[in-house]
Amino acid sequence: MRFKDTFVRPLVTSSISTFSLTAMALGIACTAAAVETTIKDTTLTLYGYGKLDLIYDVDADLGNLITHSNIRLDDQQGPDGHTRIQAIESRLGITTVTPVTGGSLKTVLEGDFYGSGGGVFRLRHAYGEWNGILAGQTWSNFGNFLGTTPTLDFLGQVGQPVIARQAQLRYTTGAFSVALEAPGTLGGATAVMPVGGPDPVTPDADSQKDLPDITVQFKTTVDMLSFAISGVARQISVYDGDSDNEESTFGYGVGLAAKLTLTDRLRVQSSLVYGDGIGGYLYASPGASAYYDPANESVETIEAMGGTLGVSLDVGPGSINLGYGIATADWDEAEDAGLAVAGSDETRQSFFLNYSWSTVSNVLYGLEAGHHSRETVGGGEGDAIRLQAMAKYSF
Repeated sequence: MRFKDTFVRPLVTSSISTFSLTAMALGIACTAAAVETTIKDTTLTLYGYGKLDLIYDVDADLGNLITHSNIRLDDQQGPDGHTRIQAIESRLGITTVTPVTGGSLKTVLEGDFYGSGGGVFRLRHAYGEWNGILAGQTWSNFGNFLGTTPTLDFLGQVGQPVIARQAQLRYTTGAFSVALEAPGTLGGATAVMPVGGPDPVTPDADSQKDLPDITVQFKTTVDMLSFAISGVARQISVYDGDSDNEESTFGYGVGLAAKLTLTDRLRVQSSLVYGDGIGGYLYASPGASAYYDPANESVETIEAMGGTLGVSLDVGPGSINLGYGIATADWDEAEDAGLAVAGSDETRQSFFLNYSWSTVSNVLYGLEAGHHSRETVGGGEGDAIRLQAMAKYSF
């Protein structure tokens, strides 16, 4: 699930290239040997893969993918050792390309089985693209994968520009793109209740629907360096049913990601994200976009920031990847006002070390060890270790 649009591009399979290995290790449904046919003027391609994950959590059960809130704090007790064997990342997709006036019309429909907590087919991508205009659901225009280091775990590195799919209308010209994205779906209007206080203030059905989120991105490559700069502006609204009061404010975020190809075998990648009211546009952010202060009848944004750093080295038939990610939110003002939820995460971190390899086209294996930690409002700390292996068979 990395590198925008690479899941619909063919890959050369006579050998495992740097790009294809990275793509497969991150869960891209590559069309290396996809089924292709032509109906009238439309070329239809069926692609996908079956993937088995074998997971062992040394400490607490972290879920189908790393869930930092599941990490036990140091003062908490619970059972250790949890085995999870699952195939829910398995994926199926269809792309079409039809020649029309002004260029080619492309459509994509793709899903996997992460729905309803795992086991139910869910929609990932559903969009059409023509003449630089994209309409439908796909990767948020704020995010990109330049700063991403491959992981076997489906979550990946926290703290990078968001890796999520949004309904949107996007226009791309050259290296620049701008989009109107669905509001409220990325930590838009999250209510925060006073500790020991009254019932939480809940956003109603109209919260954050006045304006769409606006995202922009510039992405290019210069020699060995590929980089992207992105931004988001958004309205955050909360309705207080007790006082029949609706308040709103604006949030923003900026992201920077880069990949440096040092040699044909060695790559370094990194990203930085900062925002005030950024919410879920910071990937796996521990903070809400904002909180509602009933005393002042105001919506207050929450600052958050994050970053990633990783290195990938091709060795033998595969690649070694070492990656780190951190995401942190500033709950201090909410905590001072008695409006921060006790036990909410303030900082999330992850370290990954993995090796993925392939000796046969369309077959990929991998091993990974990860160390994950969190810190909470109030100073609680905890950490956990996950070991993972996978086998993936693509078509």
